Amino acid sequence: MLKRYFLDNKKRNFSIASIWIKGGSDMDSKSKKGINKILCSLLTRGCEGFNNFLLSEYIESYGAELNQEVFEDGISISIKSLNEHFSKLLPLLDLITNKPILSETEFKKVKKFSIDYIKKDKENPFNICFEKWKKIVYSNHPYASNTIGNANDVSKINYEDVLLEFQNFKNREKYLISNNSEINGENFGTLEKKILKEKSGRINHNLSSMKRFDCINNDSNQTIIMMGDQTCSRRSSEYLPLKLLESYLSYGMSAALFKLFREKHGITYDLGVYYPIRSGNAPFLIYLSVSNKQALFAFELLSSLWKNLLLNPLTDAEIFLAKEKLKGSFLLGNQSLDEILQRKVQLFSYGISPISEIDLNSKMEEISTLDILKLTNKYFSKPFLSISGNEKICLEISNIWKKNF
Repeated sequence: MLKRYFLDNKKRNFSIASIWIKGGSDMDSKSKKGINKILCSLLTRGCEGFNNFLLSEYIESYGAELNQEVFEDGISISIKSLNEHFSKLLPLLDLITNKPILSETEFKKVKKFSIDYIKKDKENPFNICFEKWKKIVYSNHPYASNTIGNANDVSKINYEDVLLEFQNFKNREKYLISNNSEINGENFGTLEKKILKEKSGRINHNLSSMKRFDCINNDSNQTIIMMGDQTCSRRSSEYLPLKLLESYLSYGMSAALFKLFREKHGITYDLGVYYPIRSGNAPFLIYLSVSNKQALFAFELLSSLWKNLLLNPLTDAEIFLAKEKLKGSFLLGNQSLDEILQRKVQLFSYGISPISEIDLNSKMEEISTLDILKLTNKYFSKPFLSISGNEKICLEISNIWKKNF
């Protein structure tokens, strides 16, 4: 069943219609990781009345865009065009999701592309390190797998598997949102607000230090370090305090990570925090890459920072700045209509009703430094570590890890 919502955004000369299908790569069966990525690509390669080339030509003839993406919790398919052409293009979304051709010829192309993409993805040591980190953190949970799947599973997926997956796809909840009233949807701004009370429990918190550790040996001149744990759902009241922690650690040149690693010591190539929106327990990790020469020192700095987060609350000045930076990021996220629609429909599918920036800001003001300290101890007292580097460095870091974590 398709639920329709109209977002009365400021007047623009273009319209976007976006469908969010609840269930993405988390719906992949155990031996067919990557099948929903293949299905999603196939959906946009022809539908009733249009083969692959005719569909592309029709969309391009109106200067429009058709986009699709698979996430861990859902699939997004959207179309964007000038207002005067919108009525001609909107019906395509229904045809794509309900009456796709699912050509076997196109399936073979998409499958080959997926395998090639997975191989290319494996060339990046950052990706390999992250995949290892997810495996030890999430174990057999769907979040442990990449949305594109793995080469072994994808190579075994056949055409009949995709046709069967489409039958499952048809029964999933679907949400359509647009800034154009032609979709005849319920006004998004008038939907009832809900108070979020959900809290998340930790998983794997009793594992020994070496079961929370993994390393990949390579001959590179750089070492990659990823450290963190799974946290809470976006529905949880704990999401916003953790978002403030992310802001404190990684937003801008005043961020704790930037000041410690770059400004004070000048030792990292790349560093930041990864904390995405998830329907389930979202990952929260600090990542950095350094030269092999500085790897041990960088890990010592990270360990010291981590212990400090567990022992000491942020100062009043630090939490004030974190809140101001987070408010700024919310404003930036409201500049692009694509982002606004995507975020609102995704959150609504999670069971989160619309909430204004004023409401968010007022909730943020209520968060104290002790609230954040409680959550760092709840989620980060026994973190997970993944390293990519030469064998000697990995061994030395693992020895420090065993003693300290």
